[in-house]
Amino acid sequence: MTLKVQMLLAPGSCAAWQPALQAACDAVGLDAALATDHAPGAVDYVVYAPHGPVDLSAYENTKLVQGLWAGVETIVANPTLTQPYARMVDDGLREGMVEWVTGHVLRHHLGMDQHITQVTPGWHPEAPPLARNRRVTVLGLGALGAACAKTLAGLNFKVAGWSRTAKKIAGVTCFSGESGLEDALAHGDILVLLLPATPATEGLLGPETLAMLPKDAVILNPGRGALIDDDALLAALDTGRIAHATLDTFRVEPLPLDHRYWTHARVTVTPHIASETRPETAAPIVADNIARMERGETPRFLVDKTRGY
Repeated sequence: MTLKVQMLLAPGSCAAWQPALQAACDAVGLDAALATDHAPGAVDYVVYAPHGPVDLSAYENTKLVQGLWAGVETIVANPTLTQPYARMVDDGLREGMVEWVTGHVLRHHLGMDQHITQVTPGWHPEAPPLARNRRVTVLGLGALGAACAKTLAGLNFKVAGWSRTAKKIAGVTCFSGESGLEDALAHGDILVLLLPATPATEGLLGPETLAMLPKDAVILNPGRGALIDDDALLAALDTGRIAHATLDTFRVEPLPLDHRYWTHARVTVTPHIASETRPETAAPIVADNIARMERGETPRFLVDKTRGY
């Protein structure tokens, strides 16, 4: 039987995705017809990464909506989503996030900005501490957070992590729950935000939690813009309480050109590039999940809509 797979993707992206998805389906023996114009009621599976809202109510016979994003807050909030939804977890997302986080942790650890942006000649031979003396905290120990924490620990940083429920990661001091958050923040000379956006994490980094960080802490946010109370962060940056913030995700994207983050001397903006879904690594995950469903198995990375991730 030919499976009808609907590609609900951003305009212009189907040309990049269709060959990779078709090859991945062929590789696992799926007879799949990929298209953008199947009648919704006849669709077996949806591959989902649109630009803007989508009404899924007509996909009444769809067995699974497979996302191409790591983040799920937009789709989980869609009231027309009644089908099971699987988020994307793949090597490309993980590797991209690890590389971005590691690069910017090392940048701030080594004080690279001082030398790169220096305008007036000056000889300032102040060596940074060794990684073993620099404390890094990763908030969020899911697939991406755990990978970043392990990599940083492998570089000899003193790494702590925090998650909603208890985790164990070799080389990482793990905290959990409300009782562990303050200890995790106090450890964060460099703080990396990799939590999902949920009602529980909305504005998690606000006036009270910012005050728990060591003075002159650096914040990296490649996670979700909603994790940060922007006004509180700007106030902490203005006073020098927080030394710098390198931000990749924002509440409104693209970040409006009149936003203070663009011109603040203590802020670096990157345009949501920390971790991108790539067809060559993500397509096999899509095909594998469809194959699992066809065998009557549970697909990987199902989202619990009640928890929001």
